[in-house]
Amino acid sequence: MTERLFVYGTLKRGSRHPFAEQLAAKASHLGEARYNGRLYRVAHYPGAVASSLPGEWVQGDVYDLRDPGLLKALDRYEGCGPEDPKPTQYLRLLQTVKLSDGTAVEAWVYVYNRPVEKLERIMSGCFDEA
Repeated sequence: MTERLFVYGTLKRGSRHPFAEQLAAKASHLGEARYNGRLYRVAHYPGAVASSLPGEWVQGDVYDLRDPGLLKALDRYEGCGPEDPKPTQYLRLLQTVKLSDGTAVEAWVYVYNRPVEKLERIMSGCFDEA
């Protein structure tokens, strides 16, 4: 069984981050997608939280994971593995995302798990590393 992963920050396609390069090598890029949520700048990386409002979207990419060990490595990278102190900064949740053709698919999303009141909201929903 393959699993899908939606990424919206340092792991997006084209990122120079070493883990993004590993993801590109060990997974199949299914295309651009969007997640019904709000995007915030946490530091040099973003955090997304779910939304039910129709105009709030986080832009990203969906990958089909071929390597079963990749999710465990990504959990460690995102700080939400079983050995990480609770509460973790992110939760990996199975969420619905929409591919660019409008198809809804289930994918793992690393959802931000801390208060966002003091964070800068990225209104475009698109994280830019620059």
